[in-house]
This record gives sequence, C-alpha cells and structure tokens, in this order.
Amino acid sequence: MFTGIIEEVGIVKSIINRGDALKLTIIAEKTVKNIRPGDSISVNGVCLTVTSFTDTEFLVDVSPETFRITNLKFLKPHSKVNLEPALTLSKPLGGHIVSGHIDATAKIISVSNIKNFLKMSFEIPYNLRKYMVEKGSIAIDGISLTINELNDNVFNVMIIPHTLLNTTLPEKKEGDWVNIETDIISKYIENFVSVYKKEAKGITGEFLAKHGFYK
Repeated sequence: MFTGIIEEVGIVKSIINRGDALKLTIIAEKTVKNIRPGDSISVNGVCLTVTSFTDTEFLVDVSPETFRITNLKFLKPHSKVNLEPALTLSKPLGGHIVSGHIDATAKIISVSNIKNFLKMSFEIPYNLRKYMVEKGSIAIDGISLTINELNDNVFNVMIIPHTLLNTTLPEKKEGDWVNIETDIISKYIENFVSVYKKEAKGITGEFLAKHGFYK
C-alpha cells in the first residue's frame, strides 16, 4: 500500500527486455537507504518488488501483465520515474490510499500553464469513469492528485509548484501516456452492491440494517 506522495525521482540506468517482460535497474540514492530485497516499491504508480540493490540503485522485474497494462513498456535508459516505498505504520497518510495496481493508461490531451500551476487534461477508458468524481482522488503515475473537472471520459488536474518540483510531471507532454489508478473505495462499493443486488432487490432500509449500517 502507498499514499501517492512521491519521495524521490529515480533514473532508469538500464533495461533488459525479455519480449513482454522487463528487468529494470533504477538509480535512487535516497530510496535505497530504506529498502530490502522483497520490499514493495511504487515505480510510476506500479507496485513492484525489489529483487536486489546496492548503495545507489535497485533492481525490479516487470511481469508480462504489468508490461501490457502500464506505461513502463515505454521507459528508456535515462528515463525519470516517480518512486515511493511502501507505507509503514509510522508514515503519515498524506495523499490517499493507493494500491499500486494500475487500472489503465490515460493519454494526455492538453497541458497548459496557469500562473505557477500546470493544468493537465487526460482521456481515460470510459469504463473507468464510474470510479471517478470531481474533487475526488486519483493516482497519476503514482502521484496522489485531485480531479478538478470531469466530463465524460476526460478529466483534468491542477498541479501545484511543489509537485512540479518533485515529480516527473513537468516532463510530460501532449500525447504521452500515464498510469491511472482510481479510488479503490469506489471499487469495493461497486462490488458490495453487485454481490448483494439480487438478494437486496435494491438498496432498502431492511437491507442496510441487515448488513450493519444501522440498527
């Protein structure tokens, strides 16, 4: 589990391409100080497992499914990536609950400067629309952000100066693809409702009382 608060921007040192899978070596001098083999780490929002590390870099494997569904397949040597170690009990939940399991990639359709801020608009697969609301949270390349506006399958966010200084977003341009993870709570609600829909015959007072929502 992660929070979407990026702790370091790493640099891809090397990539071993195995057809539909990858092995990445990432330079991250700050991050390696607090990791061990087997630890989870978010790389552009993707939960990966550290296989080994040195004083300045770490290695991760990208499975065929992760290769297929995320933008990690577009990485090249010297690419920058957003990094966040897994959440610990002593760490503040400064962003929102992020699982590191990517729903899909979204295409950047516009980027514009508004004073010291950056406005970015994204086109998403329409099936993700139901998990998103205006002023709700979303993870973009692992960054916890707030949906500013939402219209059909297009949404936009406003990036504050601090986020611009500490993530890869300033390097993104129109036509680039980013990893998207929608709010996991909305998925649990959808699952709950669908599982019990037949039994409940709609959400009724009796149904809510039966499942402990009130007495």
